[in-house]
Amino acid sequence: MPVRKAAVERRTKETGIMVNLVLDGEGECRVKTGIPFLNHMLEAWATHGRFDLDVKATGDLAVDPHHLVEDLGIVLGEAVRKAVGDGKGIARFGFAAIPMDEALAQVAVDCGGRGYLAWAAPLSLPETGGIPSDLFEHFFASMVVHGGITLHVTCTGRSDHHRIEAIFKAFGRALSQAVALDPRVRGVPSTKGTF
Repeated sequence: MPVRKAAVERRTKETGIMVNLVLDGEGECRVKTGIPFLNHMLEAWATHGRFDLDVKATGDLAVDPHHLVEDLGIVLGEAVRKAVGDGKGIARFGFAAIPMDEALAQVAVDCGGRGYLAWAAPLSLPETGGIPSDLFEHFFASMVVHGGITLHVTCTGRSDHHRIEAIFKAFGRALSQAVALDPRVRGVPSTKGTF
Protein backbone atom coordinates (compact mmCIF):
# COMPACT_ATOMS: atom_id res chain seq x y z
CA MET A 1 0.00 0.00 0.00
CA PRO A 2 1.49 3.38 -0.96
CA VAL A 3 2.07 5.84 1.87
CA ARG A 4 -0.32 8.77 1.66
CA LYS A 5 1.67 11.94 2.13
CA ALA A 6 1.90 15.54 0.98
CA ALA A 7 4.37 18.41 0.97
CA VAL A 8 2.94 21.93 0.75
CA GLU A 9 4.74 25.26 0.83
CA ARG A 10 3.30 28.77 1.08
CA ARG A 11 5.33 31.98 0.89
CA THR A 12 3.86 35.44 1.25
CA LYS A 13 5.20 38.80 2.37
CA GLU A 14 3.93 37.89 5.85
CA THR A 15 4.79 34.19 6.27
CA GLY A 16 6.92 31.33 5.02
CA ILE A 17 5.51 27.86 5.73
CA MET A 18 6.61 24.36 4.74
CA VAL A 19 4.61 21.31 5.80
CA ASN A 20 5.30 17.63 5.23
CA LEU A 21 2.46 15.35 6.32
CA VAL A 22 2.19 11.57 6.31
CA LEU A 23 -1.33 10.32 7.05
CA ASP A 24 -0.21 6.72 7.58
CA GLY A 25 2.44 7.61 10.11
CA GLU A 26 3.42 6.92 13.69
CA GLY A 27 2.91 10.35 15.25
CA GLU A 28 6.47 11.58 14.76
CA CYS A 29 6.66 15.40 14.89
CA ARG A 30 9.10 18.17 14.20
CA VAL A 31 7.27 21.47 14.59
CA LYS A 32 8.84 24.94 14.61
CA THR A 33 6.45 27.88 14.37
CA GLY A 34 8.05 30.45 16.66
CA ILE A 35 5.04 30.06 19.01
CA PRO A 36 5.75 27.36 21.62
CA PHE A 37 2.09 26.81 22.52
CA LEU A 38 1.16 26.33 18.85
CA ASN A 39 4.05 23.85 18.50
CA HIS A 40 2.63 21.94 21.46
CA MET A 41 -0.91 21.87 20.01
CA LEU A 42 0.26 20.64 16.59
CA GLU A 43 2.36 17.97 18.26
CA ALA A 44 -0.73 16.86 20.24
CA TRP A 45 -2.78 16.77 17.00
CA ALA A 46 -0.20 14.68 15.13
CA THR A 47 0.58 12.38 18.06
CA HIS A 48 -3.06 11.46 18.68
CA GLY A 49 -3.86 11.27 14.96
CA ARG A 50 -0.75 9.12 14.36
CA PHE A 51 0.31 11.53 11.60
CA ASP A 52 3.96 12.19 10.87
CA LEU A 53 4.30 15.96 10.74
CA ASP A 54 7.17 18.27 9.86
CA VAL A 55 6.42 21.99 10.07
CA LYS A 56 8.75 24.93 9.53
CA ALA A 57 6.90 28.23 9.80
CA THR A 58 8.05 31.81 10.14
CA GLY A 59 5.97 34.94 10.12
CA ASP A 60 5.61 38.53 11.18
CA LEU A 61 5.18 37.68 14.85
CA ALA A 62 6.37 41.15 15.78
CA VAL A 63 3.03 42.37 14.38
CA ASP A 64 0.96 39.58 15.97
CA PRO A 65 0.39 35.82 15.47
CA HIS A 66 -2.65 36.21 13.16
CA HIS A 67 -0.96 35.81 9.76
CA LEU A 68 1.12 32.82 10.86
CA VAL A 69 -1.77 31.01 12.53
CA GLU A 70 -4.13 31.60 9.59
CA ASP A 71 -1.59 30.62 6.92
CA LEU A 72 -0.57 27.52 8.85
CA GLY A 73 -4.22 26.45 8.91
CA ILE A 74 -4.40 26.97 5.15
CA VAL A 75 -1.26 24.93 4.47
CA LEU A 76 -2.22 22.09 6.82
CA GLY A 77 -5.66 21.89 5.20
CA GLU A 78 -4.10 21.75 1.73
CA ALA A 79 -1.72 19.03 2.91
CA VAL A 80 -4.55 16.88 4.28
CA ARG A 81 -6.56 17.30 1.08
CA LYS A 82 -3.57 16.48 -1.10
CA ALA A 83 -2.66 13.40 0.99
CA VAL A 84 -6.25 12.10 0.94
CA GLY A 85 -6.34 12.51 -2.84
CA ASP A 86 -9.59 11.48 -4.50
CA GLY A 87 -10.84 9.91 -1.26
CA LYS A 88 -11.22 6.40 -2.64
CA GLY A 89 -11.35 3.81 0.11
CA ILE A 90 -11.43 6.17 3.12
CA ALA A 91 -13.84 5.73 6.00
CA ARG A 92 -14.83 9.42 5.51
CA PHE A 93 -16.34 10.05 8.98
CA GLY A 94 -14.70 10.20 12.38
CA PHE A 95 -15.64 11.11 15.94
CA ALA A 96 -13.72 11.52 19.17
CA ALA A 97 -14.51 12.64 22.70
CA ILE A 98 -11.36 13.53 24.62
CA PRO A 99 -11.29 14.51 28.31
CA MET A 100 -8.47 16.54 29.78
CA ASP A 101 -9.03 16.93 33.50
CA GLU A 102 -12.20 19.06 33.80
CA ALA A 103 -12.40 19.76 30.05
CA LEU A 104 -14.20 17.60 27.49
CA ALA A 105 -13.87 18.12 23.74
CA GLN A 106 -16.13 16.38 21.24
CA VAL A 107 -15.20 16.49 17.56
CA ALA A 108 -17.01 15.08 14.52
CA VAL A 109 -15.35 15.04 11.09
CA ASP A 110 -16.54 14.46 7.53
CA CYS A 111 -13.80 14.32 4.88
CA GLY A 112 -16.36 14.58 2.09
CA GLY A 113 -14.86 17.52 0.23
CA ARG A 114 -16.93 20.34 1.74
CA GLY A 115 -15.17 22.73 4.10
CA TYR A 116 -17.32 23.87 7.02
CA LEU A 117 -16.71 24.64 10.70
CA ALA A 118 -19.34 24.53 13.44
CA TRP A 119 -17.63 25.85 16.58
CA ALA A 120 -19.23 25.65 20.03
CA ALA A 121 -16.12 26.05 22.16
CA PRO A 122 -16.17 29.42 23.89
CA LEU A 123 -12.92 30.40 25.58
CA SER A 124 -12.69 32.52 28.73
CA LEU A 125 -9.40 34.37 28.41
CA PRO A 126 -8.38 36.93 25.78
CA GLU A 127 -5.35 34.79 24.93
CA THR A 128 -3.78 31.43 25.71
CA GLY A 129 -0.13 30.59 25.16
CA GLY A 130 0.50 33.97 23.53
CA ILE A 131 -2.25 33.40 20.94
CA PRO A 132 -5.43 35.53 20.91
CA SER A 133 -8.32 33.18 21.73
CA ASP A 134 -10.31 33.98 18.59
CA LEU A 135 -7.43 32.70 16.46
CA PHE A 136 -8.05 29.08 17.44
CA GLU A 137 -11.45 29.09 15.77
CA HIS A 138 -9.90 30.95 12.83
CA PHE A 139 -7.12 28.36 12.54
CA PHE A 140 -9.60 25.50 12.33
CA ALA A 141 -11.83 27.40 9.88
CA SER A 142 -8.84 28.01 7.58
CA MET A 143 -7.75 24.40 7.83
CA VAL A 144 -11.13 22.80 7.11
CA VAL A 145 -12.06 25.14 4.26
CA HIS A 146 -8.78 24.37 2.49
CA GLY A 147 -8.93 20.70 3.46
CA GLY A 148 -12.48 20.03 2.27
CA ILE A 149 -13.41 18.91 5.79
CA THR A 150 -16.62 19.45 7.73
CA LEU A 151 -15.70 19.84 11.40
CA HIS A 152 -18.03 20.15 14.39
CA VAL A 153 -16.39 21.09 17.69
CA THR A 154 -17.97 21.32 21.13
CA CYS A 155 -16.02 21.76 24.33
CA THR A 156 -16.68 22.42 28.00
CA GLY A 157 -14.34 23.05 30.90
CA ARG A 158 -12.76 25.78 33.01
CA SER A 159 -9.16 25.92 31.78
CA ASP A 160 -8.69 27.36 28.30
CA HIS A 161 -5.39 25.48 28.02
CA HIS A 162 -7.16 22.19 28.74
CA ARG A 163 -10.05 22.99 26.40
CA ILE A 164 -7.80 23.92 23.48
CA GLU A 165 -5.50 20.94 23.97
CA ALA A 166 -8.45 18.54 24.22
CA ILE A 167 -9.82 19.96 20.94
CA PHE A 168 -6.53 19.43 19.09
CA LYS A 169 -6.24 15.87 20.43
CA ALA A 170 -9.86 15.06 19.56
CA PHE A 171 -9.44 16.51 16.07
CA GLY A 172 -6.35 14.36 15.54
CA ARG A 173 -8.17 11.21 16.64
CA ALA A 174 -11.35 11.95 14.65
CA LEU A 175 -9.46 12.92 11.49
CA SER A 176 -7.37 9.76 11.74
CA GLN A 177 -10.58 7.69 11.77
CA ALA A 178 -12.01 9.63 8.83
CA VAL A 179 -8.97 9.27 6.56
CA ALA A 180 -8.32 5.64 7.49
CA LEU A 181 -8.56 3.20 4.62
CA ASP A 182 -11.46 0.79 4.97
CA PRO A 183 -11.04 -2.39 2.88
CA ARG A 184 -14.84 -2.66 2.59
CA VAL A 185 -15.09 0.69 0.81
CA ARG A 186 -14.85 0.45 -2.96
CA GLY A 187 -14.35 3.79 -4.62
CA VAL A 188 -15.47 7.00 -2.94
CA PRO A 189 -17.77 6.62 0.11
CA SER A 190 -20.56 8.78 -1.28
CA THR A 191 -23.89 8.06 -2.94
CA LYS A 192 -22.84 10.61 -5.58
CA GLY A 193 -19.79 8.54 -6.49
CA THR A 194 -17.52 11.55 -6.03
CA PHE A 195 -16.72 14.25 -3.50
